[in-house]
Amino acid sequence: MMNGVTEHDYRYVIIGAGAIGGTVGGVLTRAGIPAILVARGQHAQVLTSAGMTLRTPDGTFHTAVSAASRPADVRLSRRDVLVFATKTQQLDAALQEWVDQPVHDRDGVVGMAGELLPAMTALNGVAAEEKALRYFSRVFGVCVWLPAVHLEPGEVIVRSWPLVGQLHIARWPASISSPADAELLARLAETWTAAGIHVRTPDDVVPWKYNKLLSNLGNAVGALTADDTRDVIAALREEGADVLRQAGIDYISFETSTAARAEDGPTIRPIPGWDAGQSNSTWQSLSRNTGNVETDFFNGEIVRLAHEHGTTAPRNAAIARAARAAVRSGAGPTPYSAAELAELLGMSAAGASGSHA
Repeated sequence: MMNGVTEHDYRYVIIGAGAIGGTVGGVLTRAGIPAILVARGQHAQVLTSAGMTLRTPDGTFHTAVSAASRPADVRLSRRDVLVFATKTQQLDAALQEWVDQPVHDRDGVVGMAGELLPAMTALNGVAAEEKALRYFSRVFGVCVWLPAVHLEPGEVIVRSWPLVGQLHIARWPASISSPADAELLARLAETWTAAGIHVRTPDDVVPWKYNKLLSNLGNAVGALTADDTRDVIAALREEGADVLRQAGIDYISFETSTAARAEDGPTIRPIPGWDAGQSNSTWQSLSRNTGNVETDFFNGEIVRLAHEHGTTAPRNAAIARAARAAVRSGAGPTPYSAAELAELLGMSAAGASGSHA
């Protein structure tokens, strides 16, 4: 046994070692919890050769990690848990890469990953779980509150320390949870919480995921302008909440989620030598010029639900169009002023000034 971890414990294969996955993998490894970080390109090379660098409010930590660049580099066993932490638009490819990977015991191959291994979806939005169910029989939805930034290979900026985040995790759908699922979640909550990732295991994670969806409707705004646009974000969330009500979808209130984070969630603090500015996942994608953003699975999900129920969500549709245009232009983040975004959404400039009494 080492640091409370036994040879019979789970190993976590973290697919997508960006801001979320890189933080989780680095923190688990530091706590002695078995983990493998799966990354691409130069990021994978740096992780393999130099380990993970975690820049935190309390200093910079260098951690040697187990890293891989493709499924063939990982010999899976029945005690493995796959944690998908890609962006939603990258998830289909990742699922297809891992679903048919062989799972071994001491006598050889006993089945395939999609049949035997749990798949956790540590992604924002509400599309990942349904995507995963096409491939994996045991899917767990994860609502992620973990403030981190990944811009450089081998490095993650972790904005809260030593508690780095708060996760809500449950079987998806909750109605088919089993004793084996309960055992996995209990052990995960115990070990991850001790490592610095506070895990809650509600009966159903769906209402938490829709709460986070509403929160993420402002991501594109923060990526498209550096101005104060609180009123623009509020308008997008108000329209989103109206669409969810029309669709009959329940979600955790912002009052409840804020209270939960205040109770045992992360606390953002300054990091020496780093200017926070805008740092959400959409901003990071535009900054790194990845060629795609998650907006169509945030604001676009509200648009999809509106269309499904015979109505529209014009403000969320407009911000999604603007995000797609920013990707196509390759010009990087913050190309708009607050007034330009307000006009785009059909709001007055005064209504988007961000001034509050």
